[in-house]
Amino acid sequence: MAVPLVILYALAAGCCYYALTIRPSGTWDKDAYGAITLSCFFTIALSAVALLITVIPPTVRRAMGRGWLVPPLVLAAVAAVRWAFGG
Repeated sequence: MAVPLVILYALAAGCCYYALTIRPSGTWDKDAYGAITLSCFFTIALSAVALLITVIPPTVRRAMGRGWLVPPLVLAAVAAVRWAFGG
């Protein structure tokens, strides 16, 4: 299960990076704000899927340590803060 989780983490990290690097030109730049919101949403959605894959199946939960829960939680938290304050 590590391969799909790493792929999901990489996709979520890419969306989070994209959300953090977008800079609107001004308050009128609705396209940039929309891209930030969409990137944050994708980051949170991908992180939620990764968390579900890690937590729901008992065999995965026993085989993978709690360290596998940290990346999606951190990425989702960063995306939520960016969405709340900048999106």
